[in-house]
Amino acid sequence: MKSLASLSRFVGNTFAAWVVLFAVLGFLLPDLFRQLTPWIVTLLGIIMFGMGLTISGRDFAEVLRRPVNVGVGVASQFLIMPLLAVALTMIIPMSPEVAAGVILVGCCPGGTSSNVMTYLAKGDVALSVACTSVTTLMAPIMTPFLMLMLASEYLPVDAWAMFQSIVKVVLFPLALGFAAQKLLPAFVRAAVPALPLVSVTGIVLIVAAVVGASKGAIVQSGMMIFAVVVLHNMLGYLIGFIAARLAGLDLAARKAIAIETGMQNSGLAAALATAYFSPLTAVPAAIFSVWHNISGALVANILSRMKAR
Repeated sequence: MKSLASLSRFVGNTFAAWVVLFAVLGFLLPDLFRQLTPWIVTLLGIIMFGMGLTISGRDFAEVLRRPVNVGVGVASQFLIMPLLAVALTMIIPMSPEVAAGVILVGCCPGGTSSNVMTYLAKGDVALSVACTSVTTLMAPIMTPFLMLMLASEYLPVDAWAMFQSIVKVVLFPLALGFAAQKLLPAFVRAAVPALPLVSVTGIVLIVAAVVGASKGAIVQSGMMIFAVVVLHNMLGYLIGFIAARLAGLDLAARKAIAIETGMQNSGLAAALATAYFSPLTAVPAAIFSVWHNISGALVANILSRMKAR
């Protein structure tokens, strides 16, 4: 068991490298990895179940203890990233499928890896976890609503079906994981050390599946999509930090909000794009999965050197 925990820690600490590796493998071996496409939703459900095993009442107590801080984080997540996505689709020429994919990434909740990056940045980890938990719980309402408002001019959006899917693939596994903590505490304590391995495996397989299924589209317009994803992500960090500063939050909280804003649950975006749109629509999510783990580490390194005056 100790060796499994050690392997899990190693894989978790080298997460970005594994994502890049499997993105490359998905591109080089598309016929192999595109076969995983029907399993994307299942893989995401497993990741969300793992998240449910680690959520505690303390995370929600943080919301009650610091509602303004959490509110700034949640508002930044569901305002800055969707509006940035729309602005980029208006400025940079792209196909309707790609535009819908970029907006979909922007409309998703915060990614769980943002909590790790906040820790590396010496930011407010409790705030980051609270914001991730709240935006994830709000995703069944906010993501379909924002997509209907912002992306329906590009592609038809079935908001009700999307709501049902997010409940099944996000809220239901989260609830199961949370219930398991209460009903099977010994099992959860034994399983938690292996969770990084499970989560990383699920995410890299989702990335490889989307890249494999979309190789042709990536060859044709991959550099343009990559440029849009990088701009979206980096502007998210910057504007999130500025928003937190304008709200009067301390430096540790600004770091948390910046990272929370810039990093999205791109696995959810990939699953929704695959289910309701097209493989091309899922490409921004796949590229975001690769890029935001690289940029998150870089931004965390920069922020970790910032000291409060």
